[in-house]
Amino acid sequence: GAGPELSQEMLQMVLAGLGFCCLASALGPFASGALTFAIGPPASHGSRVARGSPQVAGRLFQAPAAAGDLATAGHDGMVPAGACAAAVACGLLLAATRQGRSRRGGMKRLAPKARGGEEHTKTLAPHDEWIRTLDLGAFGKEVNALGQRLQSEQGPEDQAHLRKMVLWSRFCAVVGLATMWLPPNPLSVVFLSLWTHSAWTMMGHHVQHGGYNRTDDTGRYSSRGFAQGSLRRRLFDWFDWMLPEAWNVEHNQLHHYRLGEDADPDLLERNAETWKGSQRYTMPFLSMLLWKWAYYAPNTYKEMKVSEMARKGKPLPDGFDPAAPLTLAELMQGKAKGIFSLGEFLTRCIGPYFLWRFLALPLPLALIGGPPMFLNALYNLLLADVLSNIHGFIVIVTNHAGNDLYRFQAGCKPKSPTFYLRAITSSANFATGGNVTDFLHGWLNYQIEHHCWPDLSMLSYQRGQPELKALCEKHGVPYVQENVFVRLKKTMDIAMGHTKMRVYPADLERREDAMVWNNERVRALVS
Repeated sequence: GAGPELSQEMLQMVLAGLGFCCLASALGPFASGALTFAIGPPASHGSRVARGSPQVAGRLFQAPAAAGDLATAGHDGMVPAGACAAAVACGLLLAATRQGRSRRGGMKRLAPKARGGEEHTKTLAPHDEWIRTLDLGAFGKEVNALGQRLQSEQGPEDQAHLRKMVLWSRFCAVVGLATMWLPPNPLSVVFLSLWTHSAWTMMGHHVQHGGYNRTDDTGRYSSRGFAQGSLRRRLFDWFDWMLPEAWNVEHNQLHHYRLGEDADPDLLERNAETWKGSQRYTMPFLSMLLWKWAYYAPNTYKEMKVSEMARKGKPLPDGFDPAAPLTLAELMQGKAKGIFSLGEFLTRCIGPYFLWRFLALPLPLALIGGPPMFLNALYNLLLADVLSNIHGFIVIVTNHAGNDLYRFQAGCKPKSPTFYLRAITSSANFATGGNVTDFLHGWLNYQIEHHCWPDLSMLSYQRGQPELKALCEKHGVPYVQENVFVRLKKTMDIAMGHTKMRVYPADLERREDAMVWNNERVRALVS
């Protein structure tokens, strides 16, 4: 009853899933020990420019009075997690076969138009020469117009597409839950993992950005209430290690509007600077296995608590750096003292999810088949969580890391030409086109389009991606699109310190787009 398009796509997913499971079984002997990993020594807090207290996006900035105001920061028989990771990896590889990357070479060096028309004779690196010829004002105007048109074209079709993706996610849940009583197996692990992954990256992500506020008449998928306000909404809408309200502050506000700046909490190159010695080589791989609950959950919760303190006018504890990432290991050592306690974090954030996922879900099987069934389900759920961490790392962290992406030194106005330029040059896309390809990537393969227009639907990104890429080609703006595993290699090179991201020349920034956070202005005046 879902229609021929859904039936064919669902069949592709099922066949792909079975193929992945066969591959995972073949790779079964590879990799083990992820579940026995103990939390390692915490990374020390590195010094950096403190970004201060996060606030609501509309109140983040204040126009500078002058340019000088700008601030510049083994269980026996168990299928290992590596085998299941290979399953999803296979799917992503298949999805990326038609993908290529757009690079610019031999650009004209006539009529310099940096800053929207001002001439400059600054010597630029070869890979930055495109900046010299860019008419940023004209480019920003066209990108904004495209976003406005895509927004106006949203309607019932976008809502129907969301319902289809929700159905696919629940299909994965049904397959995984219905088979998890079996001894640990790749079928259960892959589908349980895809259920968790899609609920976050597609439903939680796009709905909380407001992608369906204009098309959902019921309010069920409105950013104003989805997964927020109660444990019940969290359970039925999007249940994961992170608290949705905390994720909104860290991701929707700080990351999205400070992309590529030192104030961006998800800037891998800056965060990885705290890893010393052998940690530069071990922590990137360990992060893959554990990052959602060992780093992302406590760090997003920290950002929310700092934001709450700022709104109430409460000072931060002496010596506390709000810009430093906070891990679970550091929280256990009291590094968040005065901000929140370990007990609060456990009871409000990760505790409910842990009890539901690893106790409540498999518990009925204990009543049906006794301890063996319960343990089988528990092992499958644990392995699925590891796989979901790996999958999420591969398609999320890689979006904004690489030696071909840019970092920036100051804030900018939302929806300004500079904002659009940063969304494009500090982000990378993967293979795009087709619901199966996009589902396997968690719809994060449209990261460039998403950062330009965060409040559009998933279907709008499919429609707009070819047009935005053509606009970048027209104006000579780098549009990075590569296979997700090529991006993974570049991300690991950044994390390990082998390569560095590009730095956009600060003196070529468009001054009328500059914005300074209120707390950064006060700090600059005091100093």
